[in-house]
Amino acid sequence: MGIQVMKGKPRVKTVQRPWGKFELLALNVECTVKIISVKPGQALSLQSHRRRDEYWVVLDGQGTIQVNGRKMRAARGKQVFIRRGQRHRLSAGKNPVRVLEVSFGKFLEHDEKRFSDRYGRK
Repeated sequence: MGIQVMKGKPRVKTVQRPWGKFELLALNVECTVKIISVKPGQALSLQSHRRRDEYWVVLDGQGTIQVNGRKMRAARGKQVFIRRGQRHRLSAGKNPVRVLEVSFGKFLEHDEKRFSDRYGRK
């Protein structure tokens, strides 16, 4: 079953095993998977996407996740679903932060619409 993208939000399936468990993020669906590493004190641009939703899982480090103006602590294990069109950003604190990103929908790097970028990118 895996993640079902129904009404915009995926459902993670947790499967118990004698040795522990696993969380099924995607099964036989078109998706793109990346690990994003942000250097200490740095941040992604404040951006949105027209053609894809994103599911973030913080792997390690700490920082801040911003989605539609709401800020939340980015710490190991934090999971966030970002719908297409929502403005979002990941910022690192004093240490690097790494996030697993699973994108659902048409993945095009130039699908980003930037609202704010400290590096001068448009």
